[in-house]
Amino acid sequence: MAGVDRPANLLPRHGRPERMEPKPEIVELNAHELESLLDQIAAQLGEPMVRPLRLLLASYLTLMRMIESKTASIRRLRRLLFGAKTERTSQVVGNGETTDRSPDRLREAPNPGAGEQAQGESKDASSGGSSRPRRRPGHGRIPAEAYTGCQQVLVHHGSLHPGDSCPDCREGTLYRQNAWGQLVRLFGQPPIGGTRYQLERLRCGLCGKPYTAEPPEDAGPAKYDPTVGSTIGVLRYGLGVPWKRIEYMQRCAGIPLPASMQWEIVRDAIGYGLQDAYDQLAWIAAQGDLVYNDDTNMRVLELGGRIKSQQPLRDDAPERRGVFTTSILSEADGRPPVVLFFTGAHHAGENLRKVLLRRNQGLPPPMQMCDALARNIPGELKTLLGNCLTHARRNFVDVYDAFPDEVQYVLLQLKHVYRADSLARLFGLSPETRLELHQRRSGPVMAKLHQWLKERLDERQVEPNSSLGKAIRYMLKHWEKLTLFLRVPGAPLDSNAVERALKLAIRHRRNSLFYKTVRGAAVGDIYMSLISTCYLAQVDPFDYLTELQRQARQVKENPADWMPWNYRRQKAASPPMATAKA
Repeated sequence: MAGVDRPANLLPRHGRPERMEPKPEIVELNAHELESLLDQIAAQLGEPMVRPLRLLLASYLTLMRMIESKTASIRRLRRLLFGAKTERTSQVVGNGETTDRSPDRLREAPNPGAGEQAQGESKDASSGGSSRPRRRPGHGRIPAEAYTGCQQVLVHHGSLHPGDSCPDCREGTLYRQNAWGQLVRLFGQPPIGGTRYQLERLRCGLCGKPYTAEPPEDAGPAKYDPTVGSTIGVLRYGLGVPWKRIEYMQRCAGIPLPASMQWEIVRDAIGYGLQDAYDQLAWIAAQGDLVYNDDTNMRVLELGGRIKSQQPLRDDAPERRGVFTTSILSEADGRPPVVLFFTGAHHAGENLRKVLLRRNQGLPPPMQMCDALARNIPGELKTLLGNCLTHARRNFVDVYDAFPDEVQYVLLQLKHVYRADSLARLFGLSPETRLELHQRRSGPVMAKLHQWLKERLDERQVEPNSSLGKAIRYMLKHWEKLTLFLRVPGAPLDSNAVERALKLAIRHRRNSLFYKTVRGAAVGDIYMSLISTCYLAQVDPFDYLTELQRQARQVKENPADWMPWNYRRQKAASPPMATAKA
């Protein structure tokens, strides 16, 4: 930390002396003296030259007062300096419906009476006369049928049976209803549990030969059940819980599980079906109709050591110094999306090229959605490229404070486009019908916006090198790729799907900071790919990883039958098998 002195004889752990940072000089300034100096400068150079300095001084004084105040939190200061994280139009420009200067409102409601009905419901709610029946205490929004992971126990009536006479009227006959009563009871437990068997030992008093009781059959041949690797894998790579936190939690629960042992368990589980399932997912992703790709920075200590020692990370690109985690999301009709992760010194485009090289030759080029960075392009392989509209929109959001009127106009135009897309999702429109909807509703809005953007630059209403000018030039430069959804059925508006998938790697990086080795990063990629695909397929990743290990032989022979969306059929038909892990 700057400004903190350290004794010269104090050495860090690695034994080498640290370079001492120069101690900053503290200068006491008086606001009134600065104002008088600014007045003198204004008398010589004019007020327009001094105005930016006055604004800077006022901002500095405001920030210092908030820092000195004990009520100012870091979150509040960050919101003040950088604004809110959300990019929703209402949060950026406020309620701009009354100032919308778009050509048409384009508010074709599928249900004409929906607005009146919503107004009536809001009036009833405000007056306290809501028509909704009140739930009984203890009955929340989640129905009992949603607890599919709970063990089901059938409880019969203690004194009555079907066919008995009614104890109330004495004349009717009781019959069993199809709908049973529901009661849910939950309990907690540590992530990893276990059983300790105490085997009786006998010894002959004459010859001294010992005899030990045989363990029961349910003890199994291995110390670590496949469920242990699945639990650790989901906690580590699905939720981002570091090894040490899992170790501490298990030690407190009386079941020691060192971090080194956790790593060995998840590493060894890769050879029991997980690698085969990952390879099959990669092949399926290559056959997709639509692929998204993006990457984020990642730290791998082994690669970082090569960078420090001036060793090349790649033989084919010795100058490459970046380390990334790439996320590739593939969609196709008839199956849930597939997510793949790759960590190393390759960009998103290079990893996508490696995947698409496995694509069948007879298939047409896939549609690709990404941001406009050149490193997202898969080399010489052809794709139907579309760029993310959200990235172009974000360029305007970032300059709202400097150009509120212009940014408000752009955001309100794009709001109509996203509203049309949300209607298409709401009513489950086919790609062709969705394309017709966008061409009818979004096409005129985008044409009007394109004309408006060109006029700003052609008529010199905006400085081309200003922040707003750069946002306009970015949008015009990539206009054809940003409007792919107006020409191709099924083309998405943005790359938000892969951005959400990439959060799994970002969460891991924030909680654990780095991978230690390249092998560790590869293991993490396999787990994250399988877990993310399970999330999108609405499948329990814990159960899926467990079944892959238990049915490792069947998975290796026919991995296509053991994908997250179809493995349950194979699970029901296959007998339970015990893995050979020791």
